[in-house]
Amino acid sequence: MNDWIVVISGNVCAGKTTLAEGLVTRFSVKHVTTSQCIRELRPKVPRDRRELQKAGAALDRETKGRWVANALAQRIDNEPRHQSLFALDCVRTAEQVSALRRQFGQRIVHVHLTADRDELSRRYLARTRTDIDELVSYEGVLADPVERAVPTLGAIADVIIDTQRCTERDVLLRAASHIGLLGRQYKRSVDVLVGGQYGSEGKGQVAAYLSPEYDMLVRVGGPNAGHKVWTETGPITFHHLPSGTTSNPVARIVLGAGAVVRTEALLKEIRQFKVDSERLSIDPQAFVISDADIETERNLRKAIGSTGQGVGAASARRITERSLARDSCALAANDPQLKQFIKPAGELLEDAYANGHRVMLEGTQGTALSLYHGDYPYVTSRETSVAGCLADAGISPARVRRIVMVCRTYPIRVQSPHGGTSGEMSREISWEEIARRSRISLKEIRQTEKTSTTNRPRRVGEFDWSLLRSSASLNAPTDIALTFVDYLNISNRDAYRIDQLDNVTQQFVEEVERVAMAPVSLLSVRFHARAIIDRRRW
Repeated sequence: MNDWIVVISGNVCAGKTTLAEGLVTRFSVKHVTTSQCIRELRPKVPRDRRELQKAGAALDRETKGRWVANALAQRIDNEPRHQSLFALDCVRTAEQVSALRRQFGQRIVHVHLTADRDELSRRYLARTRTDIDELVSYEGVLADPVERAVPTLGAIADVIIDTQRCTERDVLLRAASHIGLLGRQYKRSVDVLVGGQYGSEGKGQVAAYLSPEYDMLVRVGGPNAGHKVWTETGPITFHHLPSGTTSNPVARIVLGAGAVVRTEALLKEIRQFKVDSERLSIDPQAFVISDADIETERNLRKAIGSTGQGVGAASARRITERSLARDSCALAANDPQLKQFIKPAGELLEDAYANGHRVMLEGTQGTALSLYHGDYPYVTSRETSVAGCLADAGISPARVRRIVMVCRTYPIRVQSPHGGTSGEMSREISWEEIARRSRISLKEIRQTEKTSTTNRPRRVGEFDWSLLRSSASLNAPTDIALTFVDYLNISNRDAYRIDQLDNVTQQFVEEVERVAMAPVSLLSVRFHARAIIDRRRW
């Protein structure tokens, strides 16, 4: 049984076809036109509006208006069973509406569109329709008695919309609300990936592994975070684009309004990974880093080991420059080099929800670097928890299906600058000790353990159980992704299932699950394109 049939009425140029096409694009509704039905029932009718009007009137007389319902029923029967939404464009008489209601009952929603006569005439003279031969004037259209009587259908419609007082989007949303389509969008279809420690947890590899399961990849944050992905041909690093850009080459890519971008670096990344404007969208309210922003952060590099990419300074300007005219601000919308990529992220996300698409939101850095909940001032310039990532992207928490928190077996922080510190770690240890415990060569570890953005050495510490608990409390993860499992024992690199991990590692996993109160669903055992043990049940 089909769910809904939207029956649209209104004078010529009231906006019926525009509404029907909007329903098709936004909500995967099947568009059926009565002009198509007339041509199927009367194949010899010329491509002429006057002749179509006459043919429709003749069918009405012969069937007492039932021909529209019969033609629609036949169309529905010929559609796949999964097709449950139809838009009929258009009905012209009360008899046609009555026959449709008898045939389909409460599944019918009748939407009547209006506009004043001068506006309808203006639209008619401006239209460029090619599927039928139009009349010379709108007065000629209204010479047909049935067309003149169309406004009376408003009295029996379920909803009347004045298209002269609404935008096309307004009309679409109002009509969709009466069909219950907006409520259908609230299916939980967004999965969020965040770091549970100080960043560099291996989020890039996890995101790249999961990305083929999604229709849209969203990233927030800025180029102060580099996400490294290991491929068959070697490692690649993403500073702006989502880590699944290459592992899922057909997914839409969105940089949200909370993103901060360095134009030249972003364009280089776009060229490197051959991403075009059909695929990538940058919200117009994303902010652009200037040369002055990078200069401003020079002292931060010396004091706390900041990456110095200008993200914090640009984020501060977003607040302090609110007195400037909008077209003078450093918004992405005002950058001519980014013009072809500018599209509102909110509209793209709404379309994704409406079409049942799955979305992955990739956070940057780690929860312990949160501007508000980290160990200030040794923090980054944004809120790095799930809540912050959702806000930056413009996604409601009610959309979230899964939250994957990524944690290393040994957390790291960037090396402290000379005369300063990048922040405390609980029980800091040496890379020599990691090499001794894991039996991985120290040379290999030192080559690996350099930051993705500035290529600086990292510090390392024992696994911080208190940090795991506080991050789990902030993020409420549904799943844990545990990375660098080979640092517990090099033998883990040969594991393809959890039972192949050594006993100490299996016990470690069990304890992580208890403290985080979430299953360890993904384990990364080595640097390789296929190095993840997948224990998910989703």
